[in-house]
Amino acid sequence: MNVFLDANILVSVLNREYPLYEYSARVLSLAGSSRYKLYTSPLCLAIACYFSEKKSGPTLAKRKVSVLSQKINIAAMDEEIVRKAATNKTIHDFEDGLEYYAAQKAKCRYIVTEDVRDYFFSEIEVLTAEQFLKSKVL
Repeated sequence: MNVFLDANILVSVLNREYPLYEYSARVLSLAGSSRYKLYTSPLCLAIACYFSEKKSGPTLAKRKVSVLSQKINIAAMDEEIVRKAATNKTIHDFEDGLEYYAAQKAKCRYIVTEDVRDYFFSEIEVLTAEQFLKSKVL
C-alpha cells in the first residue's frame, strides 16, 4: 500500500515535536514493512530540512534528511505535476497541489498530514498520522 507523507509529518519527526511526534514517528517506522511503501516529495524534504535547520543547524538537518531520504521513497515532481497544480482552480495552495499530484502519480492510496483540511479537493483519502495508525495499520 502506497502512502504519501506530507512535510508536516516529516518536520514533526525531525524536530521531535510533541504531541505529533509520537504518531508521526510510528508512521515513519512503517518504512521497514513490506506491507507499506512510504513516499514523500523533494519539496516536502526541502520544507522539512528548512524547519530542521532552525532547530538543529544546517549540518545536522542535512544529515537527518539524508537518513530519512534513504528510508522512504521519493515521488517524482515534474512539469506535468506543476501544470496540473497551477491550473486546477479548486486548489488554493499551490504547494498542496504539488504534493497531491506527486502522491497521485506515485499511486498513493493515502495522504498522511496534520493539515487534512488543506486537501479538501483530494480524491485520495487524507488522514492525520493518528487516524492512519488507528484505521489503516493492522
